Amino acid sequence: MKNLKFLVIGIVFGIILSKSEAVSWYRIYEMFKFQSFHMYGIIGSAVALSAVFMYFFKTGKVKDYLGNQINIKEKKKGFIRTLVGGTIFGLGWALAGACPAPILVLIGQGTIPMIIVLLGALIGAFIYGVLSKKLPN
Repeated sequence: MKNLKFLVIGIVFGIILSKSEAVSWYRIYEMFKFQSFHMYGIIGSAVALSAVFMYFFKTGKVKDYLGNQINIKEKKKGFIRTLVGGTIFGLGWALAGACPAPILVLIGQGTIPMIIVLLGALIGAFIYGVLSKKLPN
């Protein structure tokens, strides 16, 4: 029961991804070919909403579920690291046809081949976990 609210938030997030067609391979294909604003609008809306939430986190107006202030660590700024990481993420997204969240939504919709993508994502996360202390962070 303690984690029920997180399950509900995850289900609502999945419904939003599904209804907005953010999990649609066709919409992702359109985006990478610069043929439609649809996905850019969704991503831009998410960035704007995240900026608002980050402001509330940093000013202490939003607290965690235990009532504690959320502290956000400052990250190193760097053009190269952002470019390399974004390129790897984009290539994986283009090859798989989904970024991490939609994988579960697509499996829930019955797209069974996405199980292979999920296994790949889990293996990739495991390898990153093993190598993360050796990587320049």
